[in-house]
Amino acid sequence: MKFIKKFEELRISDIPSVGGKNASLGEMIQKLTAKGVLIPSGFVITAQAYRYHLNFNNLDEKIIKLLDKVDKKNLKKFVLIGKKIRSLIYKASLPKDLEIEIAKSYKNMQKKYGKTCSFAVRSSATAEDLPEASFAGQQDTFLNISGEKHLLDACKKSFASLFNDRAISYRMDHGFDHMDVSLSIGVQKMVRSDLASAGVAFTLDTESGFRNVIFINSSYGLGENIVQGSVSPDEFYVHKLTLEKGFKPILKKRLGSKNKKLIYSGLKTNPVKNISVSKKDKLSFSLSDDEILKIAEQCLIIENYYSKLKKQWSPMDIEWAKDGIDGKIYIVQARPETVHSLRQDQNISEEYVLDKKSKKKILITGKSVGRKIATGRVRVIFSAKNMHQVKEGEILVTDMTDPDWEPIMKRAAAIVANRGGRTCHAAIVSREIGIPAIVGAVGATKKLKTGDIVTIDCSNGEIGFVYSGKVNFKIEKIELKKIPKLKVELLINVGNPDQAFNFAKLPCNGVGLARLEFIINNSIQIHPCALVEQNKVTLKKDKDLINKLTFGYKDKKQFFVDKLAQEAGTIAAAFYPKSVIIRLSDFKSNEYRQLIAGRYFEPVEENPMIGFRGASRYYNEKYKDAFKLECLAIKKIREEMGLDNVIVMIPFVRTTKEAELVLAEMKKHGLSRGKKKLQVYMMCEIPSNVILIDQFSKYFDGFSIGSNDLTQTTLAVDRDSELVASIFDERNDAVKVMMSMAIKGAKKNKKKIGICGQAPSDYPEITDFLVKEGIDSISLNPDTVLKEIMILSKK
Repeated sequence: MKFIKKFEELRISDIPSVGGKNASLGEMIQKLTAKGVLIPSGFVITAQAYRYHLNFNNLDEKIIKLLDKVDKKNLKKFVLIGKKIRSLIYKASLPKDLEIEIAKSYKNMQKKYGKTCSFAVRSSATAEDLPEASFAGQQDTFLNISGEKHLLDACKKSFASLFNDRAISYRMDHGFDHMDVSLSIGVQKMVRSDLASAGVAFTLDTESGFRNVIFINSSYGLGENIVQGSVSPDEFYVHKLTLEKGFKPILKKRLGSKNKKLIYSGLKTNPVKNISVSKKDKLSFSLSDDEILKIAEQCLIIENYYSKLKKQWSPMDIEWAKDGIDGKIYIVQARPETVHSLRQDQNISEEYVLDKKSKKKILITGKSVGRKIATGRVRVIFSAKNMHQVKEGEILVTDMTDPDWEPIMKRAAAIVANRGGRTCHAAIVSREIGIPAIVGAVGATKKLKTGDIVTIDCSNGEIGFVYSGKVNFKIEKIELKKIPKLKVELLINVGNPDQAFNFAKLPCNGVGLARLEFIINNSIQIHPCALVEQNKVTLKKDKDLINKLTFGYKDKKQFFVDKLAQEAGTIAAAFYPKSVIIRLSDFKSNEYRQLIAGRYFEPVEENPMIGFRGASRYYNEKYKDAFKLECLAIKKIREEMGLDNVIVMIPFVRTTKEAELVLAEMKKHGLSRGKKKLQVYMMCEIPSNVILIDQFSKYFDGFSIGSNDLTQTTLAVDRDSELVASIFDERNDAVKVMMSMAIKGAKKNKKKIGICGQAPSDYPEITDFLVKEGIDSISLNPDTVLKEIMILSKK
């Protein structure tokens, strides 16, 4: 055939004639099907057919004349010209011989898949000098198309979509001649995801650019809702390095609202429609764990193939769909990721830091996009028809964006949208143009008013904040290549897993302290004993809250294990294979009481700082069944996820007998020191730890000084008491003597020793003292790492 090719005939070298999207599908069908990547077949109408259509109808000169009048500063005229060009192309008749070829290919597909099958009609732009897939997503897609008449109509609409407003704008911004770009059409068998789920996957973290994870979005029905940003999808992260080793490293599972799904309508004219999702399905994940891993495996095969083909790392942007009839996962599109992979100055670390002293009133939150901060005046608009109202530097607030909004999005300093996930249109465009965005900010268009001055903060992990007024911030930059080699290992303290991928870019040797209590408080929220002994929780409101948070879990204890493993595992994966020291929970009894249902299980202590905490809890009858859940979570991280870089650390061990009891308790639950390379460290934070360090060395592989508690217990100062706060000082000579003794004792017993307390982050002189004493490592808060490197490099 002159204008038609089967996907099976195409290779990546065919980009000039079929575009990046279609060429990639052909390449994968030929090379990756045998490796387990499932791709629905179909046929491609080449770019030559588009040219033939224009020439046959004498449209070139008419289009050029209209384009000569385009002025992006006059948005109303800009939109009108685009509409006229699309109308010219759509209303023109397809050449008869082209129609005949399309109809013949369609009938061949019917013979292969049956007369009831339907197709997705996808546009793929192309140009001789097209870099990668730069035009991806700018043209239209038509789903569930069946019948020759409707297929031919969809083809004409696809040809016309080359002159969508956002496509015209993009070509102008990037210096492409409009008439040098052509359009190819892929006609691909529909996957029946209307009966299941579909979504998008990236082979990196879309926010930080962290390369060792696969990020998956999923929602019920056809995948178009996710791409458009009209739903908030489920989110999943899978660790690549241990997935390749055969483990099951699902790091994060975030439930999206998924309030609607796109399905087949049964109509020829409007072949798809949105319907509401049931309450049960909204509260359930749209993919099983096995399906998450299956998608990740296919994505990894695709990325590895293209990386070898191009002889450099090639992160991918992939669309997938689950067929509700055969239950299989299919790849329907794959293109190069075009934000982080093309980013310049990879050697520059740039951090946006909010002024901690400024007063901040939170107006609304959502999912953060782009690790940046911006301040500006709010502009609320609901329709692309009104986008000309947006002024340079304003904060665009809307329900959701679609490709028609692109010409104006570059004017905005930031974007806030009621709906959408991190792979929706607003998120993708914001990353490309380098501005922060908050999506899934439910109610933003009601709570934020045009004219308000606000600050958009996307610098602190998954949650983005909109603050009232102007909040000061600074941008810190450092050239990573210029960082010198130091005499001591620098580690960092990580409490928030949402920041782990970003922190992993810092020049450090791993994590010196990952706090489980932060995860329990923020992600789990429920007292673990309430999941072990549910009968003791009597108030209905507590029961209802627990049931809501653990929805989908018959075994409530497993919720605790899974959630703790996923969150702590994210930190371990971010730094893998570098060591990550995870400290088991170190809440005090008053802090445990603040958790949901905590009051049923916790005593009221006069001085919880030196009360029922740390190791004393783990073997105690009142808590040891809850401690089992922590052990099972660590076991899952190391053995199921394959993250054997995790070192376990025990806090507040008062006696060697306690050390013995805790290790025995851990062994009961599959965590035996020395087995499967498991190392166990101890916090050195009580004078008895220092005085008896020779004896404690028999039980532990290493130590980490906790300067806050060591100061408290050495000086007998309750660090929570304002009355004696002035006495609390880690620089006190008695505390320094204790630190020195601990370092010498560890060295004598050939055990590693570091510090993870607050002192080095606050006092450079403490760092200087510890280095002179011969400490092996210093673990700092992330915001002080670069500053500390500069200080240490001068020693």
